[in-house]
Amino acid sequence: MKTISSLADDQHADAHQHHGAPAPELPPREVLDTAGELLRALAAPLRIAIVLQLQQSQRCVHELVDALGVPQPLVSQHLRILKQAGVVSSERAGREVLYRLVDHHLAHIVVDAVAHAGEDRR
Repeated sequence: MKTISSLADDQHADAHQHHGAPAPELPPREVLDTAGELLRALAAPLRIAIVLQLQQSQRCVHELVDALGVPQPLVSQHLRILKQAGVVSSERAGREVLYRLVDHHLAHIVVDAVAHAGEDRR
């Protein structure tokens, strides 16, 4: 299996062999690791649907259950994964917990992925 450094070496070698543009400089390993964790957290269809729902406004669990048509424990499980990955945050409002996106850049990633997937269906 290739490592990040061996991939970078291959890109560097390819750039010299093909006399093309130089290979882009890679971000630090910690940044790549964090990006990988974020993409893994977004990699489930239900979590994508949750992000799309939260793109519009913050929601409580029962609103997500109603919108998505799945059981509450399943929504809560996926919200926990998204929260651990730093995708969503929560805030208690009386007896309910409201969830919101931490950063709307994440919604753009999901919207672009959904739009791209939809292009294949035309």
